[in-house]
Amino acid sequence: MKKHKTKNQFLAELRRIPIVQVAAEKTNVSRNSVYRWRNEDVEFAKLMDEALAEGEALVNDMSESQLLSLIKEKNFHALSFWLRHRNPRFKDKVEVTTKVENLDQLTPEQEATVREALRLASIIPTEVNNIKQQNHDKSSNQSGSIRRNDEESKGPNSNNQGKSPDVL
Repeated sequence: MKKHKTKNQFLAELRRIPIVQVAAEKTNVSRNSVYRWRNEDVEFAKLMDEALAEGEALVNDMSESQLLSLIKEKNFHALSFWLRHRNPRFKDKVEVTTKVENLDQLTPEQEATVREALRLASIIPTEVNNIKQQNHDKSSNQSGSIRRNDEESKGPNSNNQGKSPDVL
């Protein structure tokens, strides 16, 4: 019975001062005992969370009241604090300036990733994907390479029959 009374006294203190150590000292209970009770008793843990929330709300209310008193006394720091934390126009802001280059150009690795994602999503048919890959290969091998003519591009294993060479 005494333990139950002590727990209730602790919770009452916690509602007034939402600091576990202080509430424990005021009720002559060790901090370790409080956390042991919390771990062993689900209901006590719930009540402790509620008491902490109530205590924090009380401290917030008192703080706002004090802040408003300071504002009425024309305390610049209090006024500034209130505006920065309560008014979106006065919130602290960070401006980031950067230079972005090649917005439209993807690296070959990025192109491959996009191509694979689209292929997996079946948005681009495999045939179009193959044509794009061939065009990419041609553009990366243009230094000193010779384009094949129409007959060379249609080999015996080619499934590109009937397509014009400029598409390949």
